[in-house]
Amino acid sequence: MSTAWDTLITGATVFDGSGSPPRREDIAISGGKIAARGIQLPASQAAEVIDASGQWLMPGLLDIHTHLDLEVDLEPALPEVVRHGTTTVLFGNCSLGNCFGKQLEGEQNPIVDCFTRVENIPKKVLAKSVEAVTWDNTGDYLDHFGNIPLGPNVAAFVPHSMLRVEVMGLQASVTREPTEAELGEMERLLEQALQQGYLGLSTDGLPFHYLANAPNTDKRIPTQFATFKEMKRLLAVVRKYDRVWQTTPIIENRLKAFGYFALTSGRLFGKTLKTSALSVMEFVLAPKASNAFLGFARLMNSRLFKGDIHFQALGTNFRVWSDGIVSPLYEELDSTCELIALEYDDLEGRRALLNDADWVARFRADWHHGRRGRNWAHLKAKLGMPDNLVIRDLQRMVFDGAPVPDWDGQTLQAVFERLQRYQRGAAGEARSDAERAAFDSFPLRAEDDADFMLGLLRQYDRNFRYWIDVSNDGNRATLDFLLHPQAMPGFNDSGAHITNMAFYDSNLMSLKLAQRQGEGTVAAIVHRLTREPAAFFGLDVGTIEPGAQADITLVDPEKLAGWDTNDTREFIYRDLFEHQQMVNRPQGVVPLVLINGQVVWRDGDFGAALGSTALGRALRAA
Repeated sequence: MSTAWDTLITGATVFDGSGSPPRREDIAISGGKIAARGIQLPASQAAEVIDASGQWLMPGLLDIHTHLDLEVDLEPALPEVVRHGTTTVLFGNCSLGNCFGKQLEGEQNPIVDCFTRVENIPKKVLAKSVEAVTWDNTGDYLDHFGNIPLGPNVAAFVPHSMLRVEVMGLQASVTREPTEAELGEMERLLEQALQQGYLGLSTDGLPFHYLANAPNTDKRIPTQFATFKEMKRLLAVVRKYDRVWQTTPIIENRLKAFGYFALTSGRLFGKTLKTSALSVMEFVLAPKASNAFLGFARLMNSRLFKGDIHFQALGTNFRVWSDGIVSPLYEELDSTCELIALEYDDLEGRRALLNDADWVARFRADWHHGRRGRNWAHLKAKLGMPDNLVIRDLQRMVFDGAPVPDWDGQTLQAVFERLQRYQRGAAGEARSDAERAAFDSFPLRAEDDADFMLGLLRQYDRNFRYWIDVSNDGNRATLDFLLHPQAMPGFNDSGAHITNMAFYDSNLMSLKLAQRQGEGTVAAIVHRLTREPAAFFGLDVGTIEPGAQADITLVDPEKLAGWDTNDTREFIYRDLFEHQQMVNRPQGVVPLVLINGQVVWRDGDFGAALGSTALGRALRAA
């Protein structure tokens, strides 16, 4: 007997992405598309019936801020994304990407140079990504996705740093302004890419984003050398096509940052520029800082300025791991930035710096800046307006992969205090032979916390691991930011910082936080993770209306309520990269994911179609 539908999902509580209250209904799928929605659809018409009673059903979720463009050609299935119910990811953020190809020129390797320190991805991992590149222009880049077995759908920004490199060459892009002819060529290439379906232009203004290769390890990435004139001209092209500017703030100068953000204004510049900026969260050291950005966005989006800007909100606690000094956190301090600028395996180079008296003096000054004394920097820090957001409070740092087993799970402050007492003659402070040996071999007398950190670095280099919650500690304000009308869930950085972060779970955490307030709030968050971003970026996903591509996620609300994201973060060896990676793998929270009507994740296992056939597609904004 012939059937009308390939699959029928029955009995689910359906959140359709519109923001409307959920209702119990059935979803029929045929030929990779939603065929019908309704109550008690006839099971006899389906080749397969999936009972989803007690489950939440929603459109596949969007991740609007990733760096998975480096991974997708090595493993097109993107399994760490799919298992979380995310079915569409956006590439090319923060001015970085590979849509222009390898861009190799002599000894210069711009992809490795730009990504290594900005996204904390080891050079040997990046080298594998560069080797996989087979295109040399933006058109072929989007087209090549049709020839690989994509898991999720993908969409891309034109990355400004790489656009400058393409036109000017790497060295010129960080040493001089473009000529008029070069700026015109950038405009031409950008316009061509937008006609091909790119989302818009991504730029970056964060002061701790440096190049990784000599002779430019003291220089920031190319986008940061652009003048306001260059930005205004390129963004006029984005404005013309009603696409999106993705950017980060110039945090060194808040007035300058607001001046650039004002480019969103249709009143000032003739036509509204859609803008997606990083980021709002409750920073530990500056808990109210995000309010200024949200207040500015409210002003820009008013009828007075006719703007359209939102700030991306992270849906989970911002937990960052550090391997010694190898961490995105420490790029913010000049002294530790010098250490990070050295090659990953340059142990002797780091030891030389760690024992250089001048460097040690600079390190101590950086470590204590804003934390002690009667001075302006300390007063600003107390008022929640610190010069640096890097946390240097040992009480907030927790060992997780310590050289001494007794230390795992303890704060660095607790170990530091025992060491101090031991060094003053209290031999009983050592809790084990291993700790006694570590205390006996500690390379200096720890008079303060700067000495303790310096001693750990000298003794263990990058072979001690610890985490810090930099923001959203306890997720007290996270849901408020996720729901704020001037914000949008994002800034997950999925695929970046592979040893430091694991934010693949951010969409699920957003749902978990919403669940605590009831199904009405869940409906609002589902809207913010599906239809709302799809509409903002001009993408035909995020819906389960008949005729739409059948990208569907089921969530088990009972498992979601009992899940703690901090319990499912793992540090694993991944054969794909031949390197360790932070991942997050909730158990049972997402029982089923379909992309293009095909099962890609079911009850803890990947579907046979994932990685063997093309499921997702390269989305083109229009």
